[in-house]
Amino acid sequence: MNYHQLLHQTIIAAVKAGKEILEVYDTKFDVEYKDDKSPLTLADKKASDKIISELKQFDIPVLSEEGVHDSFEKRNTWSKLWIVDPLDGTKEFVKRNGEFTVNIALVEDNTPTLGVIYSPVFKDLYFAAKGIGSFKIDREHFTPLIKSIEDVNLEALLTAAQQLPIISNRTNYVVVASRSHMSTETHERIEALKLQHKEVEIVTTGSSIKMCWVAEGIADEYPRFGPTMEWDTAAGQAILQEAKASLIDFETNAPMKYNRENLLNNWFIAKR
Repeated sequence: MNYHQLLHQTIIAAVKAGKEILEVYDTKFDVEYKDDKSPLTLADKKASDKIISELKQFDIPVLSEEGVHDSFEKRNTWSKLWIVDPLDGTKEFVKRNGEFTVNIALVEDNTPTLGVIYSPVFKDLYFAAKGIGSFKIDREHFTPLIKSIEDVNLEALLTAAQQLPIISNRTNYVVVASRSHMSTETHERIEALKLQHKEVEIVTTGSSIKMCWVAEGIADEYPRFGPTMEWDTAAGQAILQEAKASLIDFETNAPMKYNRENLLNNWFIAKR
């Protein structure tokens, strides 16, 4: 696998999907609701179509939240696949608070080996690939590159990036939690952590940025004791792993596996 080429094209796909999302974000968009009561907008659909179109050159099958989901019998024959959440944090999109992302992961033999997470509003880009490392380009350095993203090679992106984790000298223990999905069990986990650590700080945000903050070193852990799907976590797990952090399945006590028959994740803890 040429991870340099794959990573470069995945970044281009994420940025182009972000552009599609912002075009809808700036309008009076309609909101539909799926069977599970989760919201769906035109932005989800347009971003999904754009990502699939940008990645089709690699002839790798795609499992997208907004696409048709092939049967497990068919998926089980795939040694590699893209797992895509074209708009992670649709609730935050509908609230217009900017806390949503584009998530794209490459999964090989049930393990994420490449991940890109892009925030279209805040212009932060996180990306990682096996053997290359885990990186962040903040908005100050990424905004000038967005318009000409197809002409910016991976080496230029790596030059503009900081490798993760970014070491800080803070002494407090930071837990990042979901803005829209805080469960009783998560509260209990936080209370238990307060007994272990002198100073525990709680920060909240939407979407997969929580995993990125753990990878970056802004937070020490992100406990998620509630429902998520494979496309919510695959890209974040790739970024965590390459930043020497982890995403551990609460049931197996091992790194989360992907392209399972049941696409609903177990509870997990992302931790550094």
